[in-house]
Amino acid sequence: MSLKAFHIIFITASTLLAFGFGAWSLIVYFTAKSGTLDLILGSASVGAGIALIVYGRYFLKKLKNISYL
Repeated sequence: MSLKAFHIIFITASTLLAFGFGAWSLIVYFTAKSGTLDLILGSASVGAGIALIVYGRYFLKKLKNISYL
């Protein structure tokens, strides 16, 4: 597996993890009416997920001529 393929898999997994944690944290905030820390962490995780999508697109455009093997 090339470094490019590993990087794409890692970015995808990180994006899913960020959105998953963000959704979980926001659900806990809105259902349990817990502290504002859950709201802050959920919002930051969703923001990180969006930033990872932007970075992933940038990475794919930058290395479009390099093989996945």
